[in-house]
Amino acid sequence: MPAAIGLLQILLIGLAAFWLWLVVHTVLALTRPPRRTYAWALAKNIPGDPGECDEAFTFEAFTFRGRHGEIDCWRVRGAKPDGPVVVMTHGWGSSRQGGLKRLAGVVPEASEALLWDLPGHGDSPGRCQLGTGEHLDLCALIETIESTRPIILYGWSMGAGISLRAARDLNTQMSIACVLCEAPYIEAITPARNVIRLQGFPTRVNLRPAFVWLGLRSGLGPRWAGFARDQIAAGLDQTPVVVLHGEHDPVCPWTDGEQIVKAAPVGRFELIEEGGHNNLWTDPRFRDRSISIVRGVIGGASSAESA
Repeated sequence: MPAAIGLLQILLIGLAAFWLWLVVHTVLALTRPPRRTYAWALAKNIPGDPGECDEAFTFEAFTFRGRHGEIDCWRVRGAKPDGPVVVMTHGWGSSRQGGLKRLAGVVPEASEALLWDLPGHGDSPGRCQLGTGEHLDLCALIETIESTRPIILYGWSMGAGISLRAARDLNTQMSIACVLCEAPYIEAITPARNVIRLQGFPTRVNLRPAFVWLGLRSGLGPRWAGFARDQIAAGLDQTPVVVLHGEHDPVCPWTDGEQIVKAAPVGRFELIEEGGHNNLWTDPRFRDRSISIVRGVIGGASSAESA
């Protein structure tokens, strides 16, 4: 009997050690996503900067001082000198390269577009904070804008929530013409769970403890108080929120996007039938619709300003 008890203790210790390793591995995987840099684009044989797109765009590279140090950014010249300035913020595991395929919807109606690498992504220093602190870097970028043209914040996935948070925080300092959200979500654990499941890894015993850990580390607490993106949208006063969302998005459910729009004082929801999470700009079935929505939002902001 004592031998059996000793064996049971060893098994329990081993199980606890494995669980702890699984939680730590989950935390590291979420906060250290793969970096998509110019070298990554070169290896994939895809455009690495705006000048290498099928329709080459005129741009300049610069850096700005963010919360995590010097952050790399592209300033792309738009086709309309009197159009809005569009600040483009990518999602988790992506980089400013992710904005290149979206420039076809932005450049024709904008005076300029700014594409930047979130901390811990692309060429930027720091660590991914899953949308809990990156809005401070976005605000720092917005403060560098010298143009008097309207400003539109355009973010996708994690970048959508970061754009909403920055717009709310800047409410009393400057007017944001619109927040354009592609495939947003309400709670950070939702896309994390779906991405991990799609990769074939477990989530039941490790994801919630990992998020408690991350919430405590970020200062939001174990329940991530204040993160919910629909609550943030509700505090935007009269800043319009436009959401475009794929109907079959396996990462961020379209119902989250709809709820964000319903919470916003001024909102519009565009559902792209049969669209997914990453194919709205690559699949010919959805690309024209995405371009039309984005151009309409940007052009509408310019018309509203002139009126």
